[in-house]
Amino acid sequence: MANTLPPLPYPYNALEPYISEEIMTLHHTKHHQTYVNALNAAEAAYAKASTPKERIALQAALKFNGGGHINHSLFWTNLAPAKEKGGNGGVLPPGPLKDAIDRDFGGLENLKKEFNAATLGIQGSGWGWLGLNPKTKGLEIATTANQDPLLALVPLIGVDIWEHAFYLQYKNVKPDYLAAIWHVINFEEAQKRFVEGAGGSKL
Repeated sequence: MANTLPPLPYPYNALEPYISEEIMTLHHTKHHQTYVNALNAAEAAYAKASTPKERIALQAALKFNGGGHINHSLFWTNLAPAKEKGGNGGVLPPGPLKDAIDRDFGGLENLKKEFNAATLGIQGSGWGWLGLNPKTKGLEIATTANQDPLLALVPLIGVDIWEHAFYLQYKNVKPDYLAAIWHVINFEEAQKRFVEGAGGSKL
């Protein structure tokens, strides 16, 4: 079955002023759609490939475009309109995720500082992640290059640090983008992933 572009769970302008309507529209309808189209093409070619060499030659396209589809599908749902817009973006509710953040980072502000520092350290394009270690049940910050998905940890929050995610609004000032995006992080969605991941569910 062909992969499809998932609809956004909110309007394109819902994350303003932190992420502009123009960025969200281009990011979703152009960039993510391109990953979906290329992934479908690579999967179709793989199904027709008759030799190991042909299948190996398609691995890079499958990884890049498959990762782009996986990462962006998660990204849209881990964002939400900000509190001042009537949404739950940026609000960390009491519960197991907050308890884990307090335990592992000493509070949300410390998590933000460590997350942003690690994500700013990415050379070129990539993603910053808050993940759950399925073995230790602890929270960890990680980064992945390009469109590589997070495999070693259960992804709870992912932040796209590709230029297409912020450049039209924040130019080359990545710290401003990373400071702003916390206003629209959907912690309720992250908590749901945390509870499922802690219970052993695959995400």
